[in-house]
This record gives sequence, structure tokens and C-alpha cells, in this order.
Amino acid sequence: MPYRRTTLSKFIIEDQRRSGAPEPDLTSLLNDIQTACKLIALATSRGSIAPAGEPREPAVATAVNVQGEQQKPLDVTANNIMIGTCEWGGQLAGMVSEEMEQPYEIPAAYPRGRYLLVFDPLDGSSNIDVNMPVGTIFSVLRCPGGVTEPTLEHFLQPGTAQVAAGYAIYGPTAMLVLTLGAGVHGFTLDPEIGAFTLTHPGMAIPPDSHEFAVNVSNERFWEPPVRRYVDECVEGASGVRGVDFNMRWIASMVAEVHRILIRGGLFMYPRDSKDPSKPGRLRLMYEANPMAMVVEQAGGAASTGRGRILEVTPEAIHQRVPVILGSRGEVERLVRYHADYDAGADQPFKTPLFNARSLFRTA
Repeated sequence: MPYRRTTLSKFIIEDQRRSGAPEPDLTSLLNDIQTACKLIALATSRGSIAPAGEPREPAVATAVNVQGEQQKPLDVTANNIMIGTCEWGGQLAGMVSEEMEQPYEIPAAYPRGRYLLVFDPLDGSSNIDVNMPVGTIFSVLRCPGGVTEPTLEHFLQPGTAQVAAGYAIYGPTAMLVLTLGAGVHGFTLDPEIGAFTLTHPGMAIPPDSHEFAVNVSNERFWEPPVRRYVDECVEGASGVRGVDFNMRWIASMVAEVHRILIRGGLFMYPRDSKDPSKPGRLRLMYEANPMAMVVEQAGGAASTGRGRILEVTPEAIHQRVPVILGSRGEVERLVRYHADYDAGADQPFKTPLFNARSLFRTA
């Protein structure tokens, strides 16, 4: 029966009681975040349908955001929803969003709080036109003591400092997945009562998997350890791994991580040479860090290939990093391949006697 279900609001309150040090402001903030996610879920579910008398928003991108990426109307809508829902309650000292170049200041009309909110309002928005899953990613940090008007440097905290993190996914059903630092739990939006209800308690990632997700179109730009790993997976049962792998790619980090939480696997957007000015594709503070916290709390691992993501010290709010996360055994294998490569231990034996010859000179 609906009244017997554990709603997200009830779960948060009970978790705070169990902790022995309840934080009412954090409870209120998480409730505001879930309200924002409900509103974004509604906006995304309407697609190209507009309320009567209102013009239909174009599905195509109409602007370029601070990241230099095409911005869809729903990106802006989701960003405005998150800000408008969370700015007034008195729990926040400031916010950072993928869609804004600088931190967002809480208006003077509202009280300031002890927390900082960092978020990607609509991850995977390139999938909107083809009706595939998109989502919202969020991270909660503590504002340094005594600071009521945080500046950029106050947001630059490593992922280990996160108080809470999670994401909402808007697919056939809307779900919100949350960690408060003691496990990961999934809540499904029940349209009958308008509440997220606990449906996936204690989510856990299998330590090993035979599934991986990577954008193979970037293969020519990958580092050798990444090529080595993918080649071994593609070789399947006839290769060194001795087992066949499946490959997935949705182009939505929320969807990729959600699949990993449900059935295991590995997702990566590794370092490549496509754009030397960008050491990675995904943003550290509002994509990599919250997802790394979720994955680690579910028993998985998250690495740049050369270090734990949560231990990276941010240097800018829109900083990019390589991301490799998922089943612990697969992540550790890739980390080992990076270490072998950096140490020169995986270099193939070469001899001029068997080199390929050509009539043309090569540099």
C-alpha cells in the first residue's frame, strides 16, 4: 500500500536520526533537490508538447554555453528550475552549475546557509531529440566556517569532502539515486502520490563484469593502455581475457552509471589527444566527483587512470578530468595498465629485422 512505502523524505530523516548527529538543513536541502528533480522530470517528459497557448520550444540547440557546447532549451529550463527551487530555503551559501561560468550568488533577499550545491542540471541533453534517458547530477559540499559569501576558491574542494551526492535519471520511469556516505539507495518517482519511494535499497556493483562502455570513435586518440584494454575486450573468448564482452554507449553519463549500478560494468571517457588543451572530457566537480562517490559507496571504483578521482584537488570549477569507473576489478585492471605503460613495462619487443619496410621515407 502507498502509505507503507518509504519515501525519500522519510528515508533522509531516518538516516539523519541513525547518524546520531542530525542536520536539519541538509535534510531540507535534499528535499529541495528532489523537488527540483520532479519538476525537471516533468519538463523532460513533455518533450515537444507545450501547454495550450504557449509556443513549442525548438528541439535543436539555440546557444552555446560556457563549456563551448551547444545548449538546448531544456538545459536552460533545468538550470533555472534547480536554482529557483534551492536558492530560497536558507540552506545554501552558493551554487555552481555546468551552465554558468561563475558561481551563483544567493540573492540578498534570502538567508545564507552552511552548504554549497554543485550540479549538472541536464546531463546527456544531446539525447533529448531522440527520446533517450537524460538526468541531473548533484553534489553537496560544506561551506567553510564563517563564510557567508563564498567565492570561487571556496568551491574547490576534493571529492572526499562531499557530504552527499547523487543523480536523477529521467527514462521510462524517473529515479533518484542518493548516497549520504553510507551506501547507495535508489528511489522511483511514484506518479500516484508524487513522491520518490525507496525501490532499490543498498545498491551494489558486482566486482567483475563482461560489459564496458566507451566512445570508440575516439580510438585513434587514446593512450596505449586504453587501447590495450579495449582490444582485449574485443578479442573476447579467443583473447587473453578468455571471455566475450558486450559494449554499450549511450552518450549520457547518468544512464551509463545507472546501468552499472544495476548490473555492473565499466564506463570510461579516458584521457586522449583529440584536444591537448583538455586533459579529459568530463567535468570534475559536478560530473566525475558525485558519480565517483556514488560508485565507490556501491562497492565500485573510480579513477582517472592514474589516481583516485575523489582525491583530485580542483583547480577550477569547470575543470575536466579523465574518468574510468565501475566494477572494481575492471577499473583496477585499467589502472594497472596505465602504471605498466608509464613504467615502460608493457612496451612490445621491436627489432629492425622484422620492421615493416616502405619505399617512402618516414619522419
